[in-house]
Amino acid sequence: MEEEGKKPVLAVLAAGMGSRYGGLKQIDALGKNGEVLLDYSAYDALRSGFGKIVFIIRRDIEKDFEERALARFGDAVPYEIAYQEMDSLIPPEVYADAKNAGRTKPWGTVHALLCAREKIDAPFAVINADDFYGREAFGAIGAFLSTPDLKNGCIVPYSLKKTLSSKGTVTRGICAIKSGKLASVDELKSIAREQDGIFNTDPDGSKQFLPEDTPVSMNCWGFPSAIFADLSRYFDDFLAVSGEDIKSECYLPTFADWLVKNDLLDIEVLNADSEWFGVTYQEDKTFAVNRIAGLTAQGVYPGVLWK
Repeated sequence: MEEEGKKPVLAVLAAGMGSRYGGLKQIDALGKNGEVLLDYSAYDALRSGFGKIVFIIRRDIEKDFEERALARFGDAVPYEIAYQEMDSLIPPEVYADAKNAGRTKPWGTVHALLCAREKIDAPFAVINADDFYGREAFGAIGAFLSTPDLKNGCIVPYSLKKTLSSKGTVTRGICAIKSGKLASVDELKSIAREQDGIFNTDPDGSKQFLPEDTPVSMNCWGFPSAIFADLSRYFDDFLAVSGEDIKSECYLPTFADWLVKNDLLDIEVLNADSEWFGVTYQEDKTFAVNRIAGLTAQGVYPGVLWK
């Protein structure tokens, strides 16, 4: 149960496989002292009113995660670990069928968040471990989640043009906004800049033009903890429909779209004017390393984050 007056919790999605990156991008060193992107998210979150961080990982990366991320924290970061496995919270018969069909990975970001349910007892934000969201984003979402008697959710969107990779296509949740609230999210999976602009290419080859300033979800969400009842129901429905598809994944943007279209939750749009960068492909790493070095040189971050 959520307790009154508790500081917001930050849930960090860190169980990804990194197939396009070619490795565990969530714990790839980018800072001069071995810092990974989640170091900077944790640093910004704790300075924006968050009280605890929950890292959602797979057990097979636990040792690496502890050595390459958690070891630096010492007593400076209050955190807990939740585990997302392929069989976590999955009915035995569904798991058996999926495994026999050849499924090898968990069931997406909705599944990941459900795996952390018992460790989240306050309003919470959820982010990707391998994305940099900027201090302004954490400040905006931290203030929102600290609102007494919180009833609504929130999202910090980013302009599409700032979230592309020059090395390949990306998946983005295209957001429609009405009167300061999220009206819909359309998850497009093959977005890239072409000669004549930004386009999504559908599996049949058809193209959809997307304006440069289109707001997109980068999985920077805020929710009251009461949302887990709807999250569980949504995931159960997903398994009933798509559980036999070995490549199916249940995504947070599609969950948010379902919430707003069924009038289950208002999701307010926070305009934080925050910087984003990430490491979708190995070639994105050089930019990320240089940008972290630049922010450190500017004094945005200290040379040593955790002392």
